[in-house]
Amino acid sequence: KPAYQNLRQKVDNFVSTHLDKQEWNPAMNKNQLRNGLRQSVIQSGMLEAGVDRIISQVVDPKLNHIFRPQIERAIHEFLAAQKKEESVPAPPPPEPENKDPPAPSQDAS
Repeated sequence: KPAYQNLRQKVDNFVSTHLDKQEWNPAMNKNQLRNGLRQSVIQSGMLEAGVDRIISQVVDPKLNHIFRPQIERAIHEFLAAQKKEESVPAPPPPEPENKDPPAPSQDAS
């Protein structure tokens, strides 16, 4: 949570500073202003660094004792199912059913 709060505070400050530099005009295109702000935030690199910190705080501690056992169990179950399929021979495909009786031959002899 501290990494998220830190990132949020940085973004809030960045946005405030960026908007303070803008001269408000009722005729301004708000979408252009918004897109410019978004590009500035992305180019600053703060989001990427902040998200990396959040992942290292939240995900990394749980990686070995929560995620890894679940992943290993899923892999073992998958491999066991694969091995079982390989050891059991596949049944032969069913014979096609003839719904129509064979047509009588019409020999002239």
